[in-house]
Amino acid sequence: MFFVIGQLSVAQLYFYYSAMNAGKSTSLLQSAYNYKERGMEPVIFTASVDDRYGIGKVTSRIGLSQEADIFSAQCNLYDIMKAKLENGLVHCILVDECQFLTKEQVKQLCRVVDSLKIPVLCYGLRTDFMGEPFPGSLYLMSWADKLIELKTICHCGKKATMVVRTNENGVVLNSGTQVQIGGNERYVSVCRRHFSELAWQ
Repeated sequence: MFFVIGQLSVAQLYFYYSAMNAGKSTSLLQSAYNYKERGMEPVIFTASVDDRYGIGKVTSRIGLSQEADIFSAQCNLYDIMKAKLENGLVHCILVDECQFLTKEQVKQLCRVVDSLKIPVLCYGLRTDFMGEPFPGSLYLMSWADKLIELKTICHCGKKATMVVRTNENGVVLNSGTQVQIGGNERYVSVCRRHFSELAWQ
């Protein structure tokens, strides 16, 4: 996840984004495995608010799982990574649920890339159930070196780019707090046309 100019390895900030159920966590865990397979040391972060599978754990829908450091809005990710570097080599950083990063934390990850020369790979949603951008995703879209879309499909067969939130009866909700942790029982990935029919009423 870096390129070479002459003899210099240039780290970059990557944002892998999608609607739900596109395999973001699976892709993150595969990247971590690839680094470890080559004798390199990745550091994995996940959001403290996402406790669906236990705090401090990245888990994919296909059953893969990995322990992870947690971040909250109060964490300084640059300081954390600088301290980790003093205790040993770090070859990359993988951030799950990166939509929950703050603007300042995205800046900190930019500093990790630019000053500490560590590649950072972030995985998360682009927008919430109302079609509004998450803060972390907004600034990753603005500042990341590479933007990579991971694709999933709507029930109509078109590419899903949006997410709707439902209640326990499957009724689509058009209001509520931006952050409400849930999986398939609360969220459905849809294309923009079906999102507009369901959420923009």
